[in-house]
Amino acid sequence: MKSLEELMAIRDKAKANMTDREGSGDGIRVVVGMATCGIAAGARPVLNALVDEVAKRNLKNVTVAQTGCIGMCQFEPIVEVFEKDKEKVTYVKVTAEMIPEIVASHLVNGNPVAEYTVGAIVKD
Repeated sequence: MKSLEELMAIRDKAKANMTDREGSGDGIRVVVGMATCGIAAGARPVLNALVDEVAKRNLKNVTVAQTGCIGMCQFEPIVEVFEKDKEKVTYVKVTAEMIPEIVASHLVNGNPVAEYTVGAIVKD
């Protein structure tokens, strides 16, 4: 970096990327638990796969964000999906390989993948 203009360009690009990831607050909000327990269980590749899949599909109504501890460490990595006027869906023990199916079925077509949710795990 050799000038103030370069620094400002880097800042503007970072701001644009944050806006793309965080969205406007409308539509579907997807949150990945990124506390120490989540990261240790593999949440970082899950978050990256989610961001990549949403971008690949150009889903403008989907906001991807990260949060701290969700409170169910034994089920990490955890992904929660919030939709207006619908009950929250909590996906547990998520892997990066599961993300394309979750995005296609739930975020695109509105059908949660029941076998990946906390309800399916707790019943077993």
